[in-house]
Formats: sequence, C-alpha cells, structure tokens
Amino acid sequence: MTTPPRLPLAVLDASAFLRWAALARSSFANARAEIDALNVFPVPDGDTGTNLYLTLDAALDATRSALSGLGFGGLADLAAMCRETSRAMLLTARGNSGVILSQLFRGMAEHVHVSGSGTLDAAGLAAALHRADEHAWKAVTDPRMGTILSVSRATAQAAMAAATGVGATLASVVRAAVDAAHEALAATPDQLPVLARAGVVDAGGAGYVLLLEALHRVVSGEDGDVEAVDPFHRRAGWTRAETFHEGHPSSATERPTRPPVTGREAEDAQAPAGPAYEVMYLLSDTDQEQVEVLRERLSGLGDSLLVVGGDDTWNVHVHVDDPGAAIEAGIEAGRPHRISITHFGDQIAHAGQHGSDPDAPAVVACAPGPGLAEVFRSAGAEVLTSGPGDRASAGRILDAIRATGARRVLVLPNDGDTRLAAATAAAVAAESGIAATVIESTTAVQGIAALAVLDPGDDLEATVAAMTDAIAATRHGAVSVASKEADTPVGVCRPGDVLGFVSGAIAVIGQDVSAVGREVALTLLADGGELLTLVSGATAPEDLASYVAEAARERHPDLEVSVIEGGQPLYPLLVGVE
Repeated sequence: MTTPPRLPLAVLDASAFLRWAALARSSFANARAEIDALNVFPVPDGDTGTNLYLTLDAALDATRSALSGLGFGGLADLAAMCRETSRAMLLTARGNSGVILSQLFRGMAEHVHVSGSGTLDAAGLAAALHRADEHAWKAVTDPRMGTILSVSRATAQAAMAAATGVGATLASVVRAAVDAAHEALAATPDQLPVLARAGVVDAGGAGYVLLLEALHRVVSGEDGDVEAVDPFHRRAGWTRAETFHEGHPSSATERPTRPPVTGREAEDAQAPAGPAYEVMYLLSDTDQEQVEVLRERLSGLGDSLLVVGGDDTWNVHVHVDDPGAAIEAGIEAGRPHRISITHFGDQIAHAGQHGSDPDAPAVVACAPGPGLAEVFRSAGAEVLTSGPGDRASAGRILDAIRATGARRVLVLPNDGDTRLAAATAAAVAAESGIAATVIESTTAVQGIAALAVLDPGDDLEATVAAMTDAIAATRHGAVSVASKEADTPVGVCRPGDVLGFVSGAIAVIGQDVSAVGREVALTLLADGGELLTLVSGATAPEDLASYVAEAARERHPDLEVSVIEGGQPLYPLLVGVE
C-alpha cells in the first residue's frame, strides 16, 4: 500500500528530523557502492560513500538507544534529538567525510540549543545550516574549495538569502539550499585541478547533496516510505562521477581492507586491593541539589570520589566494585554520558606492556594488514585494523586509547583519511584526563619510521618532535594495479596496468609489477637515503621485495633494506625511504 504524501511542513520538529535522518541513511546506503567505486586514483580503494553511510547508520542507532535510556519512550524534543545525534555521530565518524558530516550536525545541534526552540522554521533552519558550515570548515586543517566544504558554504549562503526573502517558507529555504548545492557540486571540477583532469565532481559534496535532497523530500511531504530511495546512478541530473574527494585531497598510497582485529587479551594480573573498577562519566541535566545527593550515594559505594563541574555539566569519577550501581546513581541524578568503565586488572596488564613508568606514553597504531599489525604490535602499540570500507571510527580509536591504560598516548593513524577521526578521539580522551597526541602519519611506512625513534625515556614534547621529524624524513611510494581507465599525470592508464605511486601521485605506468616497483624505489632513492623499507602485500609475487631490494642495492651499495610481509590488499608493495 502506497503511503499518502504529507503536506509541506511549516517547521522542522523532532519527528521530521528523525524521518530526515532515516531517509538520508537510505540514500547513503543505496549510493555507497557507486560512490566507493569512483575515486581519483584508478585503484578500487575509495570509501567515501561507505564512510557516510556507516557514520549516520551507527549514529542513528546510538541516538535511539541514548534517548530510550533517558526515558523518552516516544520522540524527544528537537533539541534532545539533535544533541544526541551530534554526540553519537562524533564518535561513529569514519574517514574525513564522516567527520565533516558530524561537524555539520554539530552546528545544527548548537543552533537549536542556543535558540531554545523546539522546532526550526525557515529562518531557524538557515541559521542552523550557517553554523553547521562554520563547524565543517573549522574541522579541516587545510580547507579547500572544490570539496564538500564548498558545497556546504554555497548551501548556507543560499539558505540565509532565501530566509530573508518576502514570504519565505521552510520549503522555499530548503529548495534554495538544494539548488545551490547542485550548482556548487557541478563547479567542484573547476575548483580542484585533480577533479578537472578527470572531469568529475567531489564525493563528499555529492553525499551532502543527497543529505539535502532527503531533507527537501521530508519538508515538502514527499518522503513517503523512507526505504524507497532511487539508487545514486538513476537520480535525475546526476552523471556517473569518476572521482571523489573528502574535505581535501589526501594521499592514497595505501587503502587496504581487512576484517577488524580484536585487541590482545589481557594478561593475568592480580587486581589491587580496594574497588575493582574505575567509573567515569559526564553528568548533565542536573542541579546542585541532585549533585550533592549523587556525591553522598557514590561515597557509600566506593572511594577516590571526584564530582567536579558546574552549571549543567559535571565530571564524575569514582572507584567501585559495582559499576552498574554508580551509573544508576548518575541516571537518578541527571543524564550521564561518555561513560567509561575500566577494570583495574586489565589496566595493570596493559600498563605492564608499556613499561613500569606510569608517565611513559603508550602508542595506538592503525594497520592496513595483518603483517603490519604484527609489526606495530611487536613494538608495543595497541593496534586496530583500518582500511577502506572499515576505516577506524573515532569511537574505535578512543576505545583503543583507553585500552592502553596510560595517561599519555600517541596515536598513529597511518592514513590521511583517518587523521580527522584520530583527532576527534584525542579531543574526547582529553575530557577524561588522557593526554592523547596524534602523530601525523599518512602511510604505514611513515608509522614504522615514527615508532623506530620512539624513546619512552624522553619527555613527551621531545618524543613527538622526534617522531614527527622521522615522518617528514620518510619518502613513500606504492605499487598497485589499475582497475579502470583514467587520465594520470604520466599518461592514460587502462585496466590491468601496473601503477607506481610516489608521494601519493601516479609516477609510473607499466606492465610488470617488479619493474614498476624497481622504478618507484629508485625514484625515492634519487635524493639519497639510508634505509629502504619494502612492505609486501597479499597479492605480491613471492620474489617481488627481493628483486626490488637487489635492484636498489646495485645503485646504492651501502643501503640498508628492511622487508616486511605486510599482507595489505590492493597494494602489492609499499615503499619507504629514510
């Protein structure tokens, strides 16, 4: 039975917001395969669509769970809905596109909170889109036009202009926003040379257009069945894009996919005398009287009690044997969130893996393959697998940071598209007293170089400086196989051609993996180098690394060579020169 169309909405309320989010999730689900298959480099490693879908999908589930736990049997008001969605999305964000999407929702949530309104009218929605755009631009270190950011900026400006017009309605503002988004997306090839060369549009921007189109359908009353969304490639006015970016151009020397790797099981350790668990959470929606009652209840449950804060946010810390009781006390006093429960026995086991000095920094490293994971793990790092389609979210990185049991943690994202998620996790970790520092490694070989100079005995500032210098001194390259025809800086490549990457750009096109690998290594060594690191992938010929190593030593007899069985897919060889 066809759902009858709804009347156009005068305001956006909580019910409409939820329908919008559900419809956008369906749009992302239907479009993600098409978006993932289209990327700047002719290698099947793009995952913009998957990142957008998984970010919103997980955030919606977390929002419903959070609102249910707060006692909302039905729908919450719009402020609560936006707030919980924004907070959930912050931790479910995957890749740069997912993080930018989370910042867009954060801006909307802030406007709704500041305005104090339970709904958004035409002017309110325009102001919310404007604040969302401001947050999105702030999220990116090197913001550029020709990306999702230019689409967001055009959308916000058009919405603000439409809202000031005579007889402006919610529907007219959203329509203006959608039209501006389409125009801005079409202009992205003229703003980024890499898109112009391929004659395509930006992926993150395309995702934002889908988000706005879903909003228009809800506001105009045309949403109907939220699951019945046309696939991306059949949408009117859209052509098949060959390439997409997320926020800013990023290195693509490696984008492998592997099933998630579970953390190491804690070694047997004696728990210390006293309570077995540490419980921490932020408490909101409370007042001074309820906080005093909570403090008294928690003092009877355990020790090491701290309840600090003011206004509407309090930070709660306590050691207890019954963590459930501590959280229940928080629920009765207000709204606990960002809850962290640590078992001291596990914490001690992890701390033992990182040395006896409680101030020595622990390391969290993302790894694209099982062999690389073992390299980072053997160096003492907490490892999580991260690759296209399953890039580590901010929440997963945050869990790994906490799992180290250390007060200071160094994070190696080892991937340009995971840096924003790592930065988000570090910011949230700081709220619970963990000083997490992101080391800007964009490839696995840079991460290896950074770990090689780690000295736990140095102070943190010197350690970060040494690791950052090691990354800067590591030239990187890779070898892969083209999956489609594309125009590259060194000519046209066709499916099956072997591609050699130098610093993220295609520098060699050939027919033989070994020959291309040799050219990549020699190019990286042209300016000298002391150490050549070769990381063999899952599909690498057995003698690939040894052939490249011998060829490099012929030109550079004193060269030291390190060969690693990395196991990463898509890239038979990763190359690093220090």
